[in-house]
Amino acid sequence: MRTLPAGMQAHLDSGTTTLCHCWRLTLKSGEKLGFTDHDAALQFDDTNFEAAAGFTASEIEASLGLSVDNLEATGALESGRLDDVRLRAGDFDHAEIDIWRVNWSDVSQRMLMRKGHLGEVSYGDGAFTAEVRGLAHMLNQPKGRVYQFGCDAALGDGRCGVDIALPAFRGTGFVVAQEKATVRLSGLSFAEDWFTRGTAEFLSGAGAGRTLAVKRQRNIAGQTRIEFWTAPSFAIAIGDQLRLVAGCDKQFVTCQAKFNNSANFRGFPHMPGNDFVTTFPRQGDPANDGGKRN
Repeated sequence: MRTLPAGMQAHLDSGTTTLCHCWRLTLKSGEKLGFTDHDAALQFDDTNFEAAAGFTASEIEASLGLSVDNLEATGALESGRLDDVRLRAGDFDHAEIDIWRVNWSDVSQRMLMRKGHLGEVSYGDGAFTAEVRGLAHMLNQPKGRVYQFGCDAALGDGRCGVDIALPAFRGTGFVVAQEKATVRLSGLSFAEDWFTRGTAEFLSGAGAGRTLAVKRQRNIAGQTRIEFWTAPSFAIAIGDQLRLVAGCDKQFVTCQAKFNNSANFRGFPHMPGNDFVTTFPRQGDPANDGGKRN
């Protein structure tokens, strides 16, 4: 059972209330965005909660145990901070969300109703729908290391140890052509597939500061052809500058030959596979004893 703050309990008991909802999003970048369904902006916890920002929420349900309680936040893209470009770019993916019930006449009287993360976000026609997942959903996520052939480290992180700032592993090019999820770049001289499974950071243009995953890299007629997994959510113009970082397919031979980093490989390249089970001779099998039986 929840215990209400003394002032808020008295306010509810009065029979005439001045309540509203407030939502605070904390993005992966650390940026905090506040929204409220009240008709005026509110301020608390060092966050400005913007009024009439297009946020509404479905009914909140809570249950005992470890089952996952989900709800939806829906609304129009009315706020300057809630635009479809940022939604398509994934800025709000897995953002932390706090949902408050607040007395707008005295914001010190408030109660945290739900805490969770944004799940799937869909949008279109100037509106959006975002799934809000309760904290219990984290218990459904796999934790720890997986015994597998491939490396489970991220290229360049502390476990990997490769210095991706070295010129051998990154390069800068300029857009000379673009079509859907593909761009052609000039100014690069790397082997084909060097940047496959890598990343591309936009240094200028409408996408400045955004990073996309590279699906495939090809060299065609002196130009570098980069294909992304999905078409960018922002406009790309001729002359935009990109910084490419080499990709890794997580295999031992790649770690050894491309990065000279086999000592830090975080997979298990010599683990036995399913075929290992069939390599043992079976006792009494004529195929394994030349037809002789003991």
